[in-house]
Amino acid sequence: MVWWLLAAFALGAAEMAVSGLVLGMISGGALAATVAALLHGGLLVETLVFTFVSLGLLVFVRPLARRHLARGPGLVSGTAGLVGATAVVISDVDSVNGRVKLGGEIWSARSYDETVHPAGTNVQVLSIDGATAIVL
Repeated sequence: MVWWLLAAFALGAAEMAVSGLVLGMISGGALAATVAALLHGGLLVETLVFTFVSLGLLVFVRPLARRHLARGPGLVSGTAGLVGATAVVISDVDSVNGRVKLGGEIWSARSYDETVHPAGTNVQVLSIDGATAIVL
């Protein structure tokens, strides 16, 4: 029993060092074998539990964990969250200045090109440059 527990901790520590999600899954198998040892399963049962739990974690859990970690953050905040949003023109927007209502706030704005957007029209935010929305 102690050997399985030591193996689980050693594999868990090694997983933290390399973070490949393989050693962690095998560490889970060693923890399951520790439980089997606590239930007096015998060496054969402990070894089978270790093998099947480790394989199960590697085959089923590891791909899900990798996909979840690779996805990255789903929440975009700050000015990056405003890019692509629709704004309402408050005062005419040209290539030099103007004002839009964006996300409930009044922003200074300028047109991406030479187009003049009259007040009351909807525009799309292409980027944020400082405190100025670049719109199209």
